[in-house]
Amino acid sequence: MFSPDHPACCWTTLTQAERDAAYNNSAAVADSARHVAARNAASADYRAETPHHLDLAYGPGEREAWDIYPAAAADAPCLVFIHGGYWQMNARGDFACFGRGLASHGWAVALPGYTLAPAADLGTIAGQIRRALDWLAAEGGRRGAGGPILISGWSAGAQLAALALDHPAVQAGLAISGVYELAPLRDTYLDAKLKLSDQEIETLSPLRLPVVDKPLTVAYGTAELPALVEDALAFHTRRARAHAPGALLPVPRADHYTVLDQLTAADGLLTRAALELMR
Repeated sequence: MFSPDHPACCWTTLTQAERDAAYNNSAAVADSARHVAARNAASADYRAETPHHLDLAYGPGEREAWDIYPAAAADAPCLVFIHGGYWQMNARGDFACFGRGLASHGWAVALPGYTLAPAADLGTIAGQIRRALDWLAAEGGRRGAGGPILISGWSAGAQLAALALDHPAVQAGLAISGVYELAPLRDTYLDAKLKLSDQEIETLSPLRLPVVDKPLTVAYGTAELPALVEDALAFHTRRARAHAPGALLPVPRADHYTVLDQLTAADGLLTRAALELMR
């Protein structure tokens, strides 16, 4: 399943510290804290300056809610962007700025929240995203987000987006810097909160699931951790072998944080990829 470049190929020879480092994006990017602070500030600015509908509940949980930035045209495409943070960090509001690029092309932007681990297991989180999409399909039109849906996400959000690609309301997907095979995570610091089961690894790893025959672009930064690069390559290869549509998109010299810069600009690589997916 893994290429020779994936850390899992020599997993049994790695120390615990080396296994943890294989998936620790914050440690791998020296100025990650600066990137996070800049992202949060930019998102706060975007929320302040852009018409929006915030905290629209799709379920009873505190974090089961949408933030929607409506489009002027009722039939405009809608970017659904799922935030990352290894399913245990961050919030939808911190990622609002990444709708800026597509909003400049007239798109609606919608960001769903979800319960974080350990309060919810990964199966529950994946189910919340599907229920959120059910709600958006039924109610989005009244909130300026009733057009065709492109589902996207970054890091953990990319895994959740890949799982939800088969939802009837979704037309296409853009998965950015995701983890598509969960098994190695159980041997890292991340599992203290995730507590992954055998069943979750089998049913929630996109690399183990039937290929969904909808367009999906798989994007990654070329300066990211090898484990994430290899997951992206393997996921795209598996889809290509099944003749599923969608491109592999390496973002030159981008790390796990700077890769999203290409979604904020009107002509960014990820913005252009999204536009192409919905043509």
